Amino acid sequence: MVSSFTFRLHYGSSPNGLKEALKSNFPKEEFVSNILKRKWALRIPDTKINQITISKDGLQQGGENLWNLSFLNNPQPSLGDHMTGKNRQEPSFYVVRDDLLHPLVNGNKARKLDALLPLLEDSSATDVVTCGGCQSAHAAAVAMSCAERGLKSHLLLRGEQPATLTGYNLISSLYGNVRYVPRSLYAKRAEMLLKHAHLVAGNDGLVFSLADLEASLSSNGFSEHSSHVDALTKRSKKVVVVNEGAGDAAALLGVVRLVEYLSQDHLFGKDQPLKIIIDAGTGTTAVGLGIGAVCLGLPWEVTAVMLADTIDGYQKKEESLISEFRRCFTLHHGEQALSGLEPGLVQWVERSFPRKFGNILKGEVEICQKIAQETGILVDPVYTLAAWELATQLGQEENAKVVMLHTGGTLGMFGLAQRYKSYFEMLTDESCS
Repeated sequence: MVSSFTFRLHYGSSPNGLKEALKSNFPKEEFVSNILKRKWALRIPDTKINQITISKDGLQQGGENLWNLSFLNNPQPSLGDHMTGKNRQEPSFYVVRDDLLHPLVNGNKARKLDALLPLLEDSSATDVVTCGGCQSAHAAAVAMSCAERGLKSHLLLRGEQPATLTGYNLISSLYGNVRYVPRSLYAKRAEMLLKHAHLVAGNDGLVFSLADLEASLSSNGFSEHSSHVDALTKRSKKVVVVNEGAGDAAALLGVVRLVEYLSQDHLFGKDQPLKIIIDAGTGTTAVGLGIGAVCLGLPWEVTAVMLADTIDGYQKKEESLISEFRRCFTLHHGEQALSGLEPGLVQWVERSFPRKFGNILKGEVEICQKIAQETGILVDPVYTLAAWELATQLGQEENAKVVMLHTGGTLGMFGLAQRYKSYFEMLTDESCS
């Protein structure tokens, strides 16, 4: 059963020190305004914000755990200047409800596709190749979004085809072209994606990365086609490779757009120190939050719970994304604008109960049920429960203002119910007892 939760933090360079340095290095608001001046998939960046109040139910000896706590959801909290007074009578944290953006394409998947999809359209792409796990919310989001725009998606899913298609696996199969890939081959993702993209392109087509497209369009302005890109549309196929989890610089822009929205005065504002909590699959969204906070000079600390890699792996991913971000936007905005953007934007923390990625532990499904019944918010055992645990822990600290970004992905519960049948049968047994 899930017991007390403790998270080990791994710090890079000081986020606060970096932000202070950046404040004097470049006109942050002008830079952000320029990079966000483009087409978007989401009509508006708005999202709902809930406040979760935490109360203790007869704390038992042996430390705090989610079973000893009760949660109460306030769907219309006082924000802006009223956050400090009205909302801190009891321990609490806020939840950014990006899980409500769309029934199928929601959470950080919608945010990462926000800038990515118009980029594909503007470059006249015909096909998209990407990859993910068998129950990848990212793959399903790409498949559905591409189908809506007349693009063909090719999804390389890790492992074997399930006996019964459920959840995101079913969505991917309905909207996209799915191929199941052995784990040994999937281990070399970049090579696998590129090889399959060339297979799709054939002899007459061309293969591009998102970074190539972004750099090409950025050099000629964000809203205009470049002559180079126009010339390429004469080819029979133009295949774009999207990394696992949309781990690309273009995907970071949708997250930066979310940060700009949340920093409005009537929401979280620009002056209040916040602890932003997120679960990390590829780590792309966490890095995007960090970049957005730094570029806008916000006193926000981004903390990500590591779920799919080691601390070294996440730090390398952060370094790679920042490097790609700089490469894409330095040409158009100048080196000065990005001179202070360096790794160390995110505090990476280990999960309270480490396990092989994708596995769940006894009691976690019941905890998700408890949270759903008390707040109306559904979290899942693989991703968002880890962020909820950390937000709960930090939300009980004095004067802490904690914000959890709900990354969606709850349709994955169907796949978990297929794999962990006995855990979900217990929900019915207990409810009938």
